Amino acid sequence: MLQSFQSAFKIPELRNKILFTLGILVVYRIGGQVPIPGIDRVALKQFFDTAELGPLGMYDMFVGGAFTRATVFALGVMPYISASIIFQLLGAVIPFLQKLQKEGEEGRKKITQYTRYGTVVLAAAQSFGVSFYLESIQVPNTGMAAVIDPGWGFRMLTVLTITAGTVFIMWLGEQIDAQGIGNGMSLLIFIGIIAEFPWAVGKEYQDFILNDKSIFMEIAVLAIMVGVTALVVLITQGTRKIPVQYAKRVVGRRVYGGQSTHIPLKVNTSGVMPLIFAQAIMFMPSTLASFFPTSELMQEIAVAFSPTTSFQSLPYWIIYSLMIVFFAYFYTAIVFNPTDLADNMKRHGGFIPGIRPGKRTSDYIDRILTRITLPGAIFLAGIAVFPFFVVDALQVNPGLHSFFGGTGLLIIVGVALDTLQRMESHLLMRHYDGFMKKGRLKGRRA
Repeated sequence: MLQSFQSAFKIPELRNKILFTLGILVVYRIGGQVPIPGIDRVALKQFFDTAELGPLGMYDMFVGGAFTRATVFALGVMPYISASIIFQLLGAVIPFLQKLQKEGEEGRKKITQYTRYGTVVLAAAQSFGVSFYLESIQVPNTGMAAVIDPGWGFRMLTVLTITAGTVFIMWLGEQIDAQGIGNGMSLLIFIGIIAEFPWAVGKEYQDFILNDKSIFMEIAVLAIMVGVTALVVLITQGTRKIPVQYAKRVVGRRVYGGQSTHIPLKVNTSGVMPLIFAQAIMFMPSTLASFFPTSELMQEIAVAFSPTTSFQSLPYWIIYSLMIVFFAYFYTAIVFNPTDLADNMKRHGGFIPGIRPGKRTSDYIDRILTRITLPGAIFLAGIAVFPFFVVDALQVNPGLHSFFGGTGLLIIVGVALDTLQRMESHLLMRHYDGFMKKGRLKGRRA
């Protein structure tokens, strides 16, 4: 594998792409350290060292800690991701967007343009809320405020600063897409999550030294992390291949078609989106409880629907798991349309052996997709629930929970595999071996 990396740097085009991507990621990490004007960083750090982030914890993980540092990149790429999801969902119900999605490259450019506008609107709205949140922060016992001079001046400056930072991040991601290697937005989230790993390992090491934890317990923790990561890779790469045969066509003196291929249906077609949707809904009780601090009923509901390891949170874990399964089917139905696939196959003379083209083909694909989505959805639910119980049972530092499973690990594995596959394709085109045996990733072998 090391030889393959050396080969990658022997290809000038691939070397330039890799170095350009690394340079963009360095710029992103530097920007994540530049604070918003008017912030008392000492008070802010003291507050977040003791505060329970709740729903904001996942958000801060995606942006690499930039939110709790109140930097110009506090929102990261999340407004762009949110805008993309919104337009993707609207594309399933609005005919105008459906038409654009079917217009190829020109339609894609139009949707990208609308997504950029939506990103600016969402970033402005969210940064306005962030300014109010920062103004409300006071350090317990000392009474120190996080904002030096609160008021409309600070709010407008915060909106302008964070919105500009978000637009700049969006531009950085697009530059990676155009001149680098890998998916730009995904890599920015990836580097934000990975950046917290050394800090989490350091905290775990401190616990090992100070609390005199068993070395066998730490070995068990390492083994579990490796095992869960391997399982996530296996499920992420898992596919169900449906054989497809294309009929021969004679045009003039040339014969077209006649080859055999397959349709790879992923076990986990929806990726991490079910987890994100389910978490957003499950955080609603705690959000509503913050608006009604005097209501005992709301506080009890918020406690019951909080992600803890106590028996009192059993309703949370049951409903959370069921919602992940539901959204796995829901999002798969949005991003994968068996009817369109069957029509395209019929138009190009393709058919599944033993299945009539048209509606029979779409029903057959839909039936298989429904069956393989169930184990993928159950796996997602298990990965989402697993870290919270393991962290408590093994007394692991909470900072490591993202690397035991959940959204963080799925993003890390998915982005890493996608980037390696793109680098491997460049190597194979230049007659170099890939990163895995025989030059092919295991999940892509025919």
